[in-house]
Amino acid sequence: MYTAKIITHRGQKRIAVSFERKSELIARFKKLDGAKWSNTLKTWHLPYTEVYIRKFNLISDRPISAEGKQQIERFVNWLRSKRYSESTVKTYTQAIWVFLRFFCTKTLEEIGNEDVIVFNNEYILKNRLSASYQNQMVNALKLFFQTVQNKKLDIEQIHRPKKPKMLPNVLSKEEVKGILEAHGNIKHRTMLSLIYACGLRRSELLNLKPSDVDSRRGILLIKQAKGKKDRIAPISEKTIEMLRAYYKACKPEKWLFEGQQKGERYSEKSLENVLKQALKKAKVPKPVSLHWLRHSYATHLLEAGTDLRYIQELLGHNSSRTTEIYTHVSTKSLQNIKSPFDDL
Repeated sequence: MYTAKIITHRGQKRIAVSFERKSELIARFKKLDGAKWSNTLKTWHLPYTEVYIRKFNLISDRPISAEGKQQIERFVNWLRSKRYSESTVKTYTQAIWVFLRFFCTKTLEEIGNEDVIVFNNEYILKNRLSASYQNQMVNALKLFFQTVQNKKLDIEQIHRPKKPKMLPNVLSKEEVKGILEAHGNIKHRTMLSLIYACGLRRSELLNLKPSDVDSRRGILLIKQAKGKKDRIAPISEKTIEMLRAYYKACKPEKWLFEGQQKGERYSEKSLENVLKQALKKAKVPKPVSLHWLRHSYATHLLEAGTDLRYIQELLGHNSSRTTEIYTHVSTKSLQNIKSPFDDL
C-alpha cells in the first residue's frame, strides 16, 4: 500500500510516494524512470509527468487551465438557463472538473473521442467506479461540449456503458407491515407509511407541504418531482386519518414533515436513520433503503391487478419501459407455474 502527493522539491514539481520500507518494494521503486530519494524530505519521489499522475491517481491535485475554468462557468450558466436542478448542476459540474483535471496537459480543442475512451479505462475502470457514474459522466460531457466550440470531439460518438439489468428490491406485505408499525413515534411512522402508501421518492416526501394534502378529493399533490413534473397520488381514508392524527400531534407549519426547529424541513439523513431504527425494531435483516418501499408499492399494486399504465402515472415514470421492470419481480403469475420436478 502506498500514498502519493504532489510536492515542490528544489523548485520543481515532483510526486512524493510513501510506502512500507521493505527491500523488495524499494528495489521495485528504484527501477521507475526518474525515481529519487530525498534526504531532506525523507521520501522517495518521481518526476511530475502525465504517466505518473495517472498511475498514482492524483487527478484531484491537478490544475485546470484558465480556459477550462471559463468554459465551466459558461456551462453552469447554460444549465441554469435551461432550468436544470441545482443538484444536477452540481453533479455535472463536478464531473467536468474531474474530466478536465485528468487532461490538464491538453487544451479543450485537443480533446477528442479517443481521450474519452482513455478516461473510461484509466480513471473510471481503474478506480472501479460504477456504470451509473460512467453514464452520468457521458451526460455531463455531451452537454458540456455542446457549449464549447470544439471540432475534434464528436458528441454523438460518445458511447454509453452497457447498463446492468438489475431487478428492483421488493419486500413482502408482511415485511412492509412490520417496518411501518415498528415506530411508536407518530411522525416517524407517518413518514415511512406515506412513502409506501403513495410510492414516493425520498425527496418527494420531504418536499411536501400541508397544503399538498387534499383530504376532500382524497389526493396528494406531488409538486415539481423528478423531471420537474407535478403529479397526483390517491390517498385512502386510512391514510387521511393517519395524516390527521399526525397533524394534530405535531402541527407542522411550512413543511408537512419538519425537523426539530419549526419551519425547517426534515433532513434526508434523519429520515434514513428513521428507517434504520424501524428495520432493527422489526428485525428485518435485509439492507433495505427507502426506495425499496416505493418498489414494493408498485409491485404490490401490480399483483393486485392494477393496470401497468396507471402504475406508470402514479410513479411519475416518463417511459412505460421503466415501469415494466416490476413485471419481472411480481410473483403472482409465477406462483401458478408448476415445475416439472413436481411430477417426477
